[in-house]
This record gives sequence, structure tokens and C-alpha cells, in this order.
Amino acid sequence: MKRIVVFFGSSLGVNPIYKNAAITLGNYLVKEGIELVYGGGKIGMMGVLSDTILSKNGKVIGVIPKLLEKEEVVHSGIEEMIVCKKMSERKVIMSKLVDGYLTLPGGFGTLDELFEALTLNQLHIEQKPVGLLNINGFFDSILLQIDKMISEGYIKPENKKLLIVDDNVEGIMQKMMQYQAPKKLSIIDKVVH
Repeated sequence: MKRIVVFFGSSLGVNPIYKNAAITLGNYLVKEGIELVYGGGKIGMMGVLSDTILSKNGKVIGVIPKLLEKEEVVHSGIEEMIVCKKMSERKVIMSKLVDGYLTLPGGFGTLDELFEALTLNQLHIEQKPVGLLNINGFFDSILLQIDKMISEGYIKPENKKLLIVDDNVEGIMQKMMQYQAPKKLSIIDKVVH
């Protein structure tokens, strides 16, 4: 894996454990020579991760929609900043740049990006690893919801394997690097009830 996109909050949250996870991830990416693609912001978790990588001369690419390019949001220290028109365009650009997706704690936008990446893999449009760093049990309720969607017949049980979950940086990254995409299903098998 040469380049990864990380989805996460533009806030730090209230528990410092999340900030520390972003720092740990940044150090890991630099050590392994993995480039970061992210939303281009300098605030919250975005700022912590990008600053950690930049402080160690790692490679960071930002992708930010014009509406968020305001001086107080965009990270001025990023050499490669791609400015696009819309949020939807941002996701397409990110998808083309990366070998995998990793999600850390965040809000609505973070979940939107996570589930779009999973959907692309479910539909076999992509075959990239999609990781969920479940620090401090942050995503436990989401994982329970996915189990509920499976038990109610809205997600096929085998599609749960599209989501790679671990509670620490080294564990999630090792799992993502070992990921083997499932074989392509027939169009009939892909249809969800």
C-alpha cells in the first residue's frame, strides 16, 4: 500500500485518546513510507494527522472543496492541495489517488465517506481495503447496526468482510495490507434485498 485516504473529524472530540491515535497513525505512515490523502483541513483530527506527517517530512495530499477553502480551514503547509468544486467530486478524486481507505472517529461526513467506500467495494466498482480504527469502542454502535442490517436481510453476511476492523493502528494497518478482495459475484448475487 503506497497511499491511503483517511476519513475523520474536523474536530478533536472530547477524549484525547483520539488525538493520540491520529499521532500514532501519522508516525506509522511515515515509518512505512505510506502517503496520506485527506480532506485538506488544518483543524481537528485532520490537522493533527497532517501536522504529524509533515513534521517528519512525510508526503501529504489534501483534497478540499472550494466551499471549505477558507483561510481558517485549509492547511497552508500542504504542498499538494487539490481544490475541487463539490464534496462529491472530492470523493472521486480521493478514490483515484489511493490504494485503501481508513476511518477514524468523526461525524456525519466521516460516516458518509466510510459507507460510500464500502458500497463501492460491495458493488465491485473497487477492490480496495476499507479499514475502521475502532479506538475506544467509538464505532461499536455502527458495528451493531451493521449486524442488525445483516440479520434483517439488508446486507449479505459475506459483505461484512469488506470492512476491516481493529482497535489499534498497527493492527488495522497490518490487516489492510494483507487484505484480499473477494471474488466478483454475479449481478444476481450482488442484489441486496
